[in-house]
Amino acid sequence: MKASHIGAIVLVLSGLSSFAAPAADIEAGKAKSAVCAACHGADGNSSNPIWPSLAGQHASYLYKQLTDFKQGRRNNPTMTGMVATLTDEDMKNLAAYFESQKKKPVAFDGKLIEAGENIYRGGITAVSIAACMGCHSPTAEGNGPAGWPSLKGQHPEYIVAQLQAFRQGARANDPNSMMRGVSGRMSDTEMQSVAAYIAGIE
Repeated sequence: MKASHIGAIVLVLSGLSSFAAPAADIEAGKAKSAVCAACHGADGNSSNPIWPSLAGQHASYLYKQLTDFKQGRRNNPTMTGMVATLTDEDMKNLAAYFESQKKKPVAFDGKLIEAGENIYRGGITAVSIAACMGCHSPTAEGNGPAGWPSLKGQHPEYIVAQLQAFRQGARANDPNSMMRGVSGRMSDTEMQSVAAYIAGIE
C-alpha cells in the first residue's frame, strides 16, 4: 500500500474519532442528581427501604432503567415525571455518577439468611428455579456488560417489592420475561429469605 493511501486512511479515521460519543460526565451527573437525592440519597444510598439504592449499580443497568421509564417500558408515576425532561446525555451522566458511588450496608433479618442462601446459591429445584448467582454473581455484584444488575447493598424490602411486581406483571421490562418466570414460582417467604441473604452479603 502506498504511503499516500496510508496517510489518507489515518486522516479519515482521525476525523471519524472526533464524532465518537463522549464519555459520560460524572461531575455533570452529580450536579443533575440533586433532584434524585430526596428519594435515593445524595450519594445514591437510599435511607427509605421502599426506594432503591443506586450507589454502585452498573451504569449500563441504570441507563436502561431510566430509558425504560422514559419510553414507557417500565411504569412508575414518580419516575415517569422525573425522567420526562432528561436528555439521553443526562441519563448517561446520572448512571455514571451513581455507579461511581460506594454502597453502604443495609438492615436485614438474620433469621432468614440460611434459607435465603440456599435459594441464592442453589435455586429452588422443586419448581425448577436456577440459582440467582448464575446471573447476579456469587457476590451479588451482577454483570454490567450482560445487563444483569448488582443486588449487593440493596434494601431487602425493595428487592421483595420488585420480585412481587414481576410476579404480578406490574413490572415487565425484564429481557425474555426471565424475572417474571422466576418470580411466578416463588412464594413471599422465599422472596423475603433470598432478599435478606442478598442484603447481608459483604
